[in-house]
Amino acid sequence: MAQISSEDEAQLQSMLRQLLLSVKEKITGAPSLECAEEILLHLEETDENFHNYEFVKYLRQHIYDTLGTMIEEEMEKCTSDQNQGEGTGYDTLVQHVTKVTQESKEYKEMMLSLKNVMTAVVESLINKFEEHQTRTKEVQKKTVKEKCINYCTDNCSDSDSSFNQSYKFSQGKLQLILEQLDPGQPKEVRLEAMLALCSAPPSDVLNCENWTTLCEKLTVSLADPDPAFNDRILKFYAQTFTLSPLHITKEIYTSLARHLELYFLSGENHIPTLLTGVDVTHPNVIRLLKKVRLLNEYQKEVPSFWIRHPEKYMEEIVESTLSLLSIKHDQSLLVSQKILDPIYFLALLDVKAVWFKKWMHAYYSRTVVLRLLEKKYKSLITTSVQQCVQYFESCENMKSDENLIRPKHCGNKQKTFYSGQELQYIYFVHSLCLLGRLLIYTQGRKLFPVKMKNINDSVSLTDLLVLFTRLIYYSPSCPKMTLSAHAEDYSPASLVTEVLRILCDQKESAIECLYKSQVIDAFLEPIHNLMKETEAAPNCSETALIHIADILARIASVEEGLFLLLYGENMNSSKDENPTGAHLIAQFSKKLLDEDISLFSGSEMLPMVKGAFISVCRQMYSTCEGLQVLIPYNLHYAIAKAWKKTSLLSERIPTPVEGSDSISSISQESQNIMAWEENLLDDLLNFAATPRGLLLLQKTGAINDCVTFMFNLYAKKQVSRHKKFGYGVMVTQMASTAAGAVALRNSGFINALVTELWSMLECGRDDVRVTYPRSTPVDPIDRSCQKDIIDRLIILNSEAKIRSLFNYEQSHIFGLRLLSVLCCDLDTLLLLESQYQVSAMLLNAQEENILEIAGGHRDFIIDGLSVERNHVLVRILLIGGPLERILPPRALEKGNDPYPWPMFSSCPLPNCYLSEVTKRIDPKQDSDIGKLLLNFKISEKQTEWIENCRVQFCQTMRIKPNIISGAVYLFVTVLAELFEKFVLHVTENPSDCYFPTVEYKATDADVKNESLSSVQQLGIKMTVRYGKFLNLLKDGAENDLTLVLKHSERFLKQQQTAIKSPLHILSEINFIKKSISMI
Repeated sequence: MAQISSEDEAQLQSMLRQLLLSVKEKITGAPSLECAEEILLHLEETDENFHNYEFVKYLRQHIYDTLGTMIEEEMEKCTSDQNQGEGTGYDTLVQHVTKVTQESKEYKEMMLSLKNVMTAVVESLINKFEEHQTRTKEVQKKTVKEKCINYCTDNCSDSDSSFNQSYKFSQGKLQLILEQLDPGQPKEVRLEAMLALCSAPPSDVLNCENWTTLCEKLTVSLADPDPAFNDRILKFYAQTFTLSPLHITKEIYTSLARHLELYFLSGENHIPTLLTGVDVTHPNVIRLLKKVRLLNEYQKEVPSFWIRHPEKYMEEIVESTLSLLSIKHDQSLLVSQKILDPIYFLALLDVKAVWFKKWMHAYYSRTVVLRLLEKKYKSLITTSVQQCVQYFESCENMKSDENLIRPKHCGNKQKTFYSGQELQYIYFVHSLCLLGRLLIYTQGRKLFPVKMKNINDSVSLTDLLVLFTRLIYYSPSCPKMTLSAHAEDYSPASLVTEVLRILCDQKESAIECLYKSQVIDAFLEPIHNLMKETEAAPNCSETALIHIADILARIASVEEGLFLLLYGENMNSSKDENPTGAHLIAQFSKKLLDEDISLFSGSEMLPMVKGAFISVCRQMYSTCEGLQVLIPYNLHYAIAKAWKKTSLLSERIPTPVEGSDSISSISQESQNIMAWEENLLDDLLNFAATPRGLLLLQKTGAINDCVTFMFNLYAKKQVSRHKKFGYGVMVTQMASTAAGAVALRNSGFINALVTELWSMLECGRDDVRVTYPRSTPVDPIDRSCQKDIIDRLIILNSEAKIRSLFNYEQSHIFGLRLLSVLCCDLDTLLLLESQYQVSAMLLNAQEENILEIAGGHRDFIIDGLSVERNHVLVRILLIGGPLERILPPRALEKGNDPYPWPMFSSCPLPNCYLSEVTKRIDPKQDSDIGKLLLNFKISEKQTEWIENCRVQFCQTMRIKPNIISGAVYLFVTVLAELFEKFVLHVTENPSDCYFPTVEYKATDADVKNESLSSVQQLGIKMTVRYGKFLNLLKDGAENDLTLVLKHSERFLKQQQTAIKSPLHILSEINFIKKSISMI
């Protein structure tokens, strides 16, 4: 290919020219040569038409013709080798073939040939381009050499004059245009001048000496009443915005903003008022809206590129905008006689303030906007707040007629007139969106409070949020179930809810704005009215309640918001005096489930309202703290009752008859009922998120249906919208109880999990490409080696087990690491120690790792296995937290002594692994701890002492955990006393008992001869050893604890009942173990 014909060369030049023309805009926009090269190197990633270019097709075909045969042969060779042994995977195969190809002789020859050919083609293209340039200069007989000053002192990469332009704009031509643009010239002359100006390159025009004078002329000419002339100027402005760099467009933008500012400040122009409204077909209004629209379009586009330019350009654009929008006409006039300010027209074109959202998105521009708002243009924030306040007051005054406040939408018909009230509403929406975006950021929230003229007190951040909240249920309600998408997007409740959702999603803004008692009270106000059935209650629609529940659910999903709802700012969870939000929400939800609110009787949206408020409760009762507060309301019974009722309704739905007109209505009704039934089941299922909630779910009798519902969603690979990580936690909770295990077995969950586990181990993931079938190992293994991962990798006590491993040391270290993780759970540790005597086995292995040295001395061999065993032994033989034991590292250190930690092969452990017991601190020295201890001395006649103790103790645990950890002994005593009093209180109050009272008469002599399992005996020894280490237990404690366990076992046996179920848990666990070991 080194020799190429003239036809092939011409064809290649055409292909290359097509590619360069297609990427011309991307390359010319690059600030440097290196960036242009980077764009070409990543063209395949950024250009969707990359593979359609003829040059790319040519290269791909040439590579295939030259290297295709060699690549196919190499792939067949590698595939054949892999089929005979263990495969390495598709990705490794591709890497190998690529490496072989690049190192081949054919590849190097191809690259050299391509380089020579393309060099010749490129040189030919360059020569042709230079010839074309020379010819062009010869054709131009008169060339005026321009002397342009550098208008922009900054060294911007995109500030060059027009490149490769055939038309150059001379100083004489510009001077002529300036004269022709004079207002005294005839209309035709001025139009011709603007036509000439629009046909000239904008950069050449703006780099000329008379640009400043021209800019002033254009600004004055914008006020010309002639629509054709006005359109010519706006066309020039639009063209400049599109084709010119920022330092040029900035001048055009600021001149346009200055013109509009003068236009509104001049008393000679006929600007519409709120009384007359805005007719968008009026010529003056059309011209004004065109100018504002051009301004707004640039506002929304400029943030995408102003970060590449000096900050002063951006600051000029921002300041000119804020200066224009801050214009306010005479406020002493009546509202109806008020002249419309510039912000009304901007809001008419950009209702949701998209321009402000884009300006606030990046930190680069946000800091400038907020600084200018704070120092010079805070009145813009004040007027926005004022507009929201006025709209709220109008809602209160005219709540009977929603058409007086919200704009009327005419469907697909173009709207041509906006009344004063509609303009006020549009301005309100713009102000709401602007303020909502402002509240997201810390510096934006610091702009509050704001002082308003007609209000004595300033409006604080909390006041504004209370106002927003009340707008949800005070603003006019939308027609039920018949809203168009357009009306829904701009309804006050939807807009406010959208703003509050954004605030909820960010923790800092949520804490400062929403997690306040006044804001929560505002959310709960309509609920409180509905509960009391006051006169204000009918004003709150079902849609507003759904929006309120949505925000409350988001608040309850975060710890800070949850505690505010449960305990309030004063940490009071009492439901009698001043009940907190959690109590009120629970009461209201129960009334909704019982359909005990007459206002909503027969409402089609009642199930949606129910579901929304149950979702709030679910966020609370899925936590231990929330469930504790909501238990008195028996929501589990109320939800179960509603579910059973809905289940009966779904069974009574008649089967639709083909050809009947009622098919669609029956189908829709059945879908609604089934959806509501599934929601209720999901709500019941969420009680299983906590152990106590699982007990409540079991009491409802719906546990089997809930687990079946969960399994059906799991089988369909669907996850509830309230679950971020599936149902794994609930399955674990279920499996920890007998009733839950039976329900999992009956639903098919266990079989499905085992099947999926086996499929994953046997077949791998579905997304892994399989290029050949896997071979099944058939080599026999010694029968003494059990197929168990623990026995294979950890308890290597026979030669057969060691020989069964591919790599003894690596496999055994992996097993020891696994054992270290397993032993973190005390139950697992007790099981392994009692069944396998793991510690004795590891001590024996350490003994065998001792080397006899001269002089009768013995020393441990330091290697990976002995270091890992030493770590596991310390973890097993010493239980406790990080302040109670010192775990040796798993890695060797640098220096003469790589492992300074002493090894051992028998008990007791060396003292260096024992941490000194933390010095006892009297928690009474702390004021909060003192309050807690005083609670234990309260008279038992007072029923709130338990709740007070719980709240105080939990608060101290969260705020001052170090004090509690330092007062171990005293706090154990305190907790023991707390448990004793709590159990006594529960047994004396039947309403608080979870199980029926059982009479117990056994004595110590009756249980003396009872035997305990090996796990229990080992647990007793471990507990007593830990207690003695903390100086909490003395000699004889082992016998006392043994006696307690024997009594407990005897007592629990009296309450046991036989479970009639085919569940064989042990056999299935053994099956899983064998399945894993066979892999």
